[in-house]
Amino acid sequence: MKKDELYINRCIELALKGAGKVSPNPMVGCVIVHNDKIIGEGYHKQYGGKHAEVNAIECVKNQSLLKESILYVNLEPCSHHGKTPPCCEFIANKKIPKVVIGCKDYSKKVNGKGITYLEKNNVKVILHNSYNSKILNKRFFNFHKNNRPYIILKWAETKDGFIDLIRSNNQKGVNWISTEHTKILVHKWRAEEDAILVGRKTVENDNPELTVREYKGINPIRIVIDPDLKLNSNYKIFNKSSKTIILNKIQNKESDNVIFLKAENKKMIESLMKYLQKIEIISLIVEGGKKTIESFLDANYWDEARVIIGDKKFTNGIKAPNLNRKYSNVESLGKDRIYTYFND
Repeated sequence: MKKDELYINRCIELALKGAGKVSPNPMVGCVIVHNDKIIGEGYHKQYGGKHAEVNAIECVKNQSLLKESILYVNLEPCSHHGKTPPCCEFIANKKIPKVVIGCKDYSKKVNGKGITYLEKNNVKVILHNSYNSKILNKRFFNFHKNNRPYIILKWAETKDGFIDLIRSNNQKGVNWISTEHTKILVHKWRAEEDAILVGRKTVENDNPELTVREYKGINPIRIVIDPDLKLNSNYKIFNKSSKTIILNKIQNKESDNVIFLKAENKKMIESLMKYLQKIEIISLIVEGGKKTIESFLDANYWDEARVIIGDKKFTNGIKAPNLNRKYSNVESLGKDRIYTYFND
């Protein structure tokens, strides 16, 4: 493996430590190398905090070595004043002679300006165009390209293709398909995204809390599609574990940690996308039932799907959604198999 790729991959490893904590900013890691030895490392730890480049530079004990070092970073250094000063200025002021960048930042605020600033200030810039760097921040790039969150559809289905049993006599409770180990993984997925969405029926049937109880992380914002506001406040999604948005056709209202968002002209999903773009929600995981998931599929509002096939059969029930495409990846977790699809 070439040295540049080795160090960029180390930047990515560091950047991943900020997963679930830095949104709507991208995940960034940085490495300072002097004579083929790493003398400083850092990553963006939380939104509003110091950026990766600053953390890496500040941890170098002998600052005089910076003038003879190479800075590696998985994303183009920022060039604008936000919650922190521009990283490109900080790098140039430290007289670091060379910067290797994993990939360009295509957001409007940067989009090459960081590279231009560095080059104008006598810093040699190498753009590595690393595939892994681009994939790492796919949520961030999608948000700035498509003006909506990166949307992940997730559901579990049985070996014979059912997403749920047909419920009779107001049967309540979760009809579990996957294992406890997979449940922990799903909670990890939740911690990595800004928001989570289900439909009214899922709330009525399963009474989920939609938090990350099985994994250490930040609870996502909860979103429920309830067009006619039929849900009462006794359900767990109305507790104070996280903010909740109720997408409906009746009213706009805010009460404690609950926001009632009225959709425009019955365009439920389109209205939600506009609102989430406005409040800078860059990723959304949809965990609803068949009707909710298919509404996103039909509107082509999805980027990735994660389908868990459990080691169970229902024989009869509600058929799972059909993606009509080949999966990109499959993994095993105990008796469960997890298929990943992309909307290319």
